[in-house]
Amino acid sequence: MGMPPRARSAWFRTLGQLALVLLAGLLLGLLTREVWPALALTALGVIAWHYWKLRDVLVRLDARQRLTPNSGKGVWNELDRLLHRNQDETRVRKQRLLEMLRAYSAAAAALPDAVVVVERNHQRVRWFNDAATTLLGLKYPEDIDAALGDRLQPLPMARWLAAGRHAEPMLDAPSPVDPAIRLSLRLIPYSDELWLLVARDVSKIMRLEQMRRDFVANVSHELRTPLTVVHGYLDMLDPADQPEWAPMLGEMQRQSRRMTQLVEDLLTLSRLEAQEGVVDEDVAMAPMLATLKREAEALSQKRHEITVEDSAQLDLWGSIKELHSAFSNLVANAVRYTPAGGRIAIRFAREGDDGAVLSVQDSGYGIPAAHLPRITERFYRVSTSRSRELGGTGLGLSIVKHVLQLHQARLEIESEVGRGSLFSCHFGAERVHARESVASFPVSVQGP
Repeated sequence: MGMPPRARSAWFRTLGQLALVLLAGLLLGLLTREVWPALALTALGVIAWHYWKLRDVLVRLDARQRLTPNSGKGVWNELDRLLHRNQDETRVRKQRLLEMLRAYSAAAAALPDAVVVVERNHQRVRWFNDAATTLLGLKYPEDIDAALGDRLQPLPMARWLAAGRHAEPMLDAPSPVDPAIRLSLRLIPYSDELWLLVARDVSKIMRLEQMRRDFVANVSHELRTPLTVVHGYLDMLDPADQPEWAPMLGEMQRQSRRMTQLVEDLLTLSRLEAQEGVVDEDVAMAPMLATLKREAEALSQKRHEITVEDSAQLDLWGSIKELHSAFSNLVANAVRYTPAGGRIAIRFAREGDDGAVLSVQDSGYGIPAAHLPRITERFYRVSTSRSRELGGTGLGLSIVKHVLQLHQARLEIESEVGRGSLFSCHFGAERVHARESVASFPVSVQGP
């Protein structure tokens, strides 16, 4: 039981070989009758050789397995020692893992931002940190496994959570605990079953942003009167009276009009940023598309091919004035940034689950991919010299973005340098309704 298998096998081989030697000796003795001394010496030599060979095997096996000297149970002692060592290492690893989990939990609990782990399928709360109690009003343990939308009333969570990984950050949302606290909420999917809801207190940032908006609005309003006076006096001057002044007067009038347009855009943007929502009206898209086509043709002066397609046969809910401002900005940009002979297509079509999309596509210069993430920022320009030459203010796309946000819509931009751009305004089902009359506008209108 205590002898290793290799040693036992060696002993069996030795006995077998000894038996063969004895058998050979007996046969030799029968033939010569004087073989016993030789046979005895041969047997002793075989036994001695195998003894030293077996001893060498045992020594090497003992060195390999670290057997205890003179102990027949060395293998079992070694196995027992290895088993206990593995148990100790497993215990140490578990202890380290628990310490790491406690450290991560303590770090998450100490964050100033509210962090909530949400079950994806049922949108139930699985875990939250201390800041979630302060900012969101969640309480332990009664809110564990509770529906998140029910606990965060009156925040509009249902539609936002339904968007999942495609949800835009919910900015400037009032805290359920204190409406004076303004929150920025972001939904981060980090597994197939769980989401991470992060809520940050942006009250100070919102106050600073409000101060900036007030400043811009006040300055723009104050600039309006002197610009009107300057523009009026310039219109009274006749270049024919002083022909040598004609170039200077023309440039002054152009810059005056540009300044006036800039002030108007700043006031429009300030007003949009201050709005909480819009008063819904029935926005008839057939007349809207006809107006956009007329404006594009007037701005193009027959330098472009302009087409309008209306395959949706739907209308929108929203502000007629604001939506016309947004769509008109997209059309004006397409005309400005498309060389003569290019094409501009305005399309209104159905999309997905009863939604709709209005798109403006051009064959113009295109926008480099590096500029697309910032293209809707205030005063951001892809090409400063080209924008100045074409008379843009750098606020058009920012106005479009804010108008769409007020209508719970989104702006998507696709562009490739040298091949043009596609600007798409996507409206959800709640902003779309069936058109009562379609007789006033054809399905497709081709430009000159």
